[in-house]
Amino acid sequence: MDKKKSLLILAATAAVTFAYNALKPVKSKVKVIEPFDIDRYLGKWYEIARLDFKWEKGLSQVTATYNKNNDGSIAVNNQGFHDQKNKWKQSIGKAKPIDSSKKAALKVSFFGPFYSSYHVVKIDQDYQYALIFGDNLDYMWILSREKTIPEDITLAYLEYARKSGYAIENLVWTKQD
Repeated sequence: MDKKKSLLILAATAAVTFAYNALKPVKSKVKVIEPFDIDRYLGKWYEIARLDFKWEKGLSQVTATYNKNNDGSIAVNNQGFHDQKNKWKQSIGKAKPIDSSKKAALKVSFFGPFYSSYHVVKIDQDYQYALIFGDNLDYMWILSREKTIPEDITLAYLEYARKSGYAIENLVWTKQD
């Protein structure tokens, strides 16, 4: 490929990225946990429930592991087992605080310059159970440090999600073998 074509492709990519970020900014419209201790949030989480979407369709044993990168961003390692295909699926990404490192509002990317919101809206004082909302009503997760979660916490998180407008009847309850 010649230099002119390379520059045109680079310019087009930059324009698309700019337009995407300008038209769909990552903004928190929900009340997130504050203060939030990202260091206590790091580590492995088991997915208890989710609103299903393309990447996770058909997955069981879903986990998310968060580790701090040298640049201060957060490495994200999501994986799950696809039962029908009998194989593991993994997605590696990066997260950064949106406004302040003391707020539980992050932007997460698995695809280069494109980010989505990740809001921790509920978490227990020991950082063992968390309720996560995305940037719209299509994304929601209930996470736990263990493969199960106490019923009272589940019910409280479900009620909060319902009152926030989420279709909790559409949740997929993740099999954790």
